Amino acid sequence: MDVHTVTAGAETFTCNAYLAVGDRTTLVDAGAMAGVVDAVREHVDRVDRVVLTHQHGDHVEELDAVLDAFDPELYAYADHPRRTGELADGDTVGVAGERFEAVHTPGHADDHLAFVGETTLFSGDVVVHDDGAFEGGSFGRTDRPGQSRETLIESIERLLDRMSDGVEHMYSGHGGEFHGDVRDVVERALERAERREPKYD
Repeated sequence: MDVHTVTAGAETFTCNAYLAVGDRTTLVDAGAMAGVVDAVREHVDRVDRVVLTHQHGDHVEELDAVLDAFDPELYAYADHPRRTGELADGDTVGVAGERFEAVHTPGHADDHLAFVGETTLFSGDVVVHDDGAFEGGSFGRTDRPGQSRETLIESIERLLDRMSDGVEHMYSGHGGEFHGDVRDVVERALERAERREPKYD
């Protein structure tokens, strides 16, 4: 599986949208960068599947453009008028030919999923490596209406329960990708979340 961040270099606020190239090429989140379709086409002519970590605007603003351009399957936890496959906690989904378990990880968003594979984690916004607030393990913000730090902490614990020690690639919704001991990064994010201190001033 070859992974490309197709929103790299965006001049507007967006999540990281990841194009996983392989058997049944998959886009993890669509992002909010105008021109994401062109960025995808720099790598492939076809996208078979889109899977969503959650439906915040920075993750789905360009979703319709992607669906119109490639007519892929759409998998998500929450309802969407163009969803072709519903994902629930514990379901498996193929990403570029590799099997991933969908882990329901609310707190930042009620519909949030992380995708855990044998060696790779697509974490969305539940856990990130670096985001300007913390380096080497951070967590999604929970200071807006409908968000919950306590629920997020439970979600990170659930994520750790589902991850093997062999996960060594982490692709998160914001910040940089990480290659190494992903479990260590997630545990550090949990420790920081458990302090209950505001993430941002």
